[in-house]
Amino acid sequence: MVQKSADWKLVGVSETDPQIQRDLQAQGIQILSREQLLSHPGVQLIAVESRVAEHAADGKAVLKAGKNLHLEKAPADHMADFRKIVQLAADKKLVLQMGYMWRYHPGINAAIEAAQKGWLGAVFLLRASMSNQLAADRRAEWGEFPGGVMFELGGHVIEPMVRLMGRPAKVTPALRTDSSVKDSLRDNCVAVLEWGNALGMVHASTLQANSSRYRAFEIYGTNGSAIVNPIEPPSMVIDLAKAAGPYAAGKNTVPMPDYQRFVADFANLAAVLRGQGRLPSTAEMDLNVEDALLRSSGMA
Repeated sequence: MVQKSADWKLVGVSETDPQIQRDLQAQGIQILSREQLLSHPGVQLIAVESRVAEHAADGKAVLKAGKNLHLEKAPADHMADFRKIVQLAADKKLVLQMGYMWRYHPGINAAIEAAQKGWLGAVFLLRASMSNQLAADRRAEWGEFPGGVMFELGGHVIEPMVRLMGRPAKVTPALRTDSSVKDSLRDNCVAVLEWGNALGMVHASTLQANSSRYRAFEIYGTNGSAIVNPIEPPSMVIDLAKAAGPYAAGKNTVPMPDYQRFVADFANLAAVLRGQGRLPSTAEMDLNVEDALLRSSGMA
């Protein structure tokens, strides 16, 4: 994706896995050492997509080297580490962009707009499903953290919930292992998030067949609902009791543009670095998302 962008030049990738190195080199991508990448005078931005356990350390190293940072989720497995990352970016006046893959999603953003502008009425429920069917040989990797699949996947749908509703007052996780493989991976998880007059429910599992077609993000209000299902490719229905905004009363099937993950993220990031735009998130929002994710994962 970056190689095809007119906004970016890919200088190289730091990668230690020999097979991944060979795959990258076959695509014409230069392999750099960690030190070469961090000290490269022509690099303005480094995107960190290492092992989740290494995200925080790698992110801090990028910022300490004076580079802007795109940091994949989850940014850290401890809140204190992510606070340090946010503070470091602020102190050095560097850009920190979080890699939640649906932050620029047209359907999710249209649903949030409908809620923010009052078209759905008073919001009382948010609901999301974010599952996959994980290969058995990856269970140990995903079981590294006590939050399991919720920690690995849940942030993608917790992020828009927090973006709309703010920091939840209370979070109650239920983290289960329901596979016949009895290991440490929490593979069937639910979190209930509570705000003043609303609930949020997030389900994440590694056990769901054909899961991508059932991933969903839903907002319910006293005047109607906004349902994004499936999330990819984007499909959205707004169903209203009374007409509001651009939507008629009744069921509105809203046309959605094509969507490719991270294309809009990196286009926005390029504009920010040129001084021609700003990120849609604030440091406070990113901190609240991380806080909600860790609480939903039993890791606060």
